[in-house]
Amino acid sequence: MDRIDALEERLSHLIRANDDLSEMVARQGREIDLLTRRVAMLMQREAEREASEGEAPAANVRPPHW
Repeated sequence: MDRIDALEERLSHLIRANDDLSEMVARQGREIDLLTRRVAMLMQREAEREASEGEAPAANVRPPHW
């Protein structure tokens, strides 16, 4: 009987460890999705900035009398 109790206890611990790992993987998946969206947004911003690089903002344009 002690052997069955020990096996049940080990099984219980393994089930809990499996559940904890499953939650961790799900949380990491959500974080990876968020970071992927942020990287895509930053890449888009950088592409837009590079595309408009030839156009100088009005604040950086010298007045005609210079």
